[in-house]
Amino acid sequence: MKPSITGYSICTLLLAGQVSSFSQDKPNILIIHTDEHNFRTLGCYRQFLPEEQAYPWGKGNQVETPHIDYLAQRGMLFRNCYATTPVSSPSRASFLTGLYPQNAGMYINDMELRKEAFTFADILRSNGYSTGYMGKLHVNGKDRPGWNPERDFGFTDNRYMYNRGHWKIITEGPEGTQFEREAAIQTADSTNFTTDFLINKTIDFVRHHIYAPFCCMVSLPDPHGPNQVRTPYDTLYSNRVFEQPITAFKDTTGLPAWSHGDNLPEDRMENMAAYFGMIKCIDDNIGKIISVLQETNLLEKTVIIFTSDHGDMCGEHGLINKGVPLEASAKIPFIISYPAGISPNSHTNQVMSVVDFTPSLLSFCGIQTTQPFDGRDMSSVWKGEQPTDNYKDIIFMRSTTPLIESDWDESATARRNLWLSVVTPTYKLTYSENKEDVPWLTDLSKDPDELVNCYFNPEYSKIVKELANELVKYGKSYNDTRIYHPHIRKELERVTGNKVL
Repeated sequence: MKPSITGYSICTLLLAGQVSSFSQDKPNILIIHTDEHNFRTLGCYRQFLPEEQAYPWGKGNQVETPHIDYLAQRGMLFRNCYATTPVSSPSRASFLTGLYPQNAGMYINDMELRKEAFTFADILRSNGYSTGYMGKLHVNGKDRPGWNPERDFGFTDNRYMYNRGHWKIITEGPEGTQFEREAAIQTADSTNFTTDFLINKTIDFVRHHIYAPFCCMVSLPDPHGPNQVRTPYDTLYSNRVFEQPITAFKDTTGLPAWSHGDNLPEDRMENMAAYFGMIKCIDDNIGKIISVLQETNLLEKTVIIFTSDHGDMCGEHGLINKGVPLEASAKIPFIISYPAGISPNSHTNQVMSVVDFTPSLLSFCGIQTTQPFDGRDMSSVWKGEQPTDNYKDIIFMRSTTPLIESDWDESATARRNLWLSVVTPTYKLTYSENKEDVPWLTDLSKDPDELVNCYFNPEYSKIVKELANELVKYGKSYNDTRIYHPHIRKELERVTGNKVL
């Protein structure tokens, strides 16, 4: 079921009246958040991609996602939404707080969100919302799994919140909720498989809050590895032959460390069958939530957001997992569904970052706060209106950072994690601390595979200068000290003609 794209069709005047109404009525908010999700696996994103981009693992190798696509039909799809840092903790911290990772105290995995940082749930709760969280949190330090943490991060019902871990079976008993860490995947079913369990608890929460405005976030740990899924999803795609993406075979001579990995063994792609299975299980469970919202007459009263913390390379450029500025790693799905305030079947090419989520959500729901945010209020874009005059269609990303210098080494993985990027709908500019790495400018409109470096092309010199200046402004305004690294600073000063320090 493919949605037709009609663009922005609700006039500003009509929207203004609707927004006033639903902000007074306090719409419910449901956030469905996945982990390490390649956007190319979703039908609503594939429709915008040429064939070689839509099917990087071989023609016809796709997951049908009718329920996620349905959410896109009922609202707006962001074609260019990015993680602030494409690893779990920093991205989640930015999503929850509207602060860049370095200001949320979460510039690497397994740190603890700083005590002074308020989440959108803190603010919603203070404005009369019942709040609940089910699933993976990953902003509460090193606890693993860390069920039901003492700090609730604004979510009053956090019985099924846990900090981190990717086990596949959850049980409840006299000792509370826990993962069955040693259980075989063959024993998983529609009640105890992690995705099903967390969705069922989300449905319970919804049913218990029919008459009060609620904000519920369900954070599913799939399709993050290990690539395992319960029956029948474990065999749905097992007969497919998955190919390595063509970018895995590129010539890597002279390329920056973050841009490539070693060619993958052919049998690595077999794991894509389970990856697809996990996504199909997620989509079917989203269908269950939609049915319950319809049954309880809450669907039209609920803002539904579907998104993820970061992507998964899934073999593109010879890489798996995340952590690099390439599209499959850094770009995430972002869909907001709410026909009362958003034109159905709409989409936008404007860039959004997860750091923009909290200020945008609060503004969209008519909630005022004095809490400072690093992110932008993009609620006008969500509604299909023209952004304000001072709006810039640009976002910034950074890699993760070692806690202390001695944690770092010269491994290929370590050398990939020292970069800083600025992104617009058309261009992506990336600098690296590695002195061996050349700066890289991708013209995304002409080179969606990110294979051609335009940085040293005289035709792009003006673009390079403009983006470099924006990167310096960002670093100074938001405390990103990576712009001061000698290797990066020297190049920024050369192309801008201005001193960075």
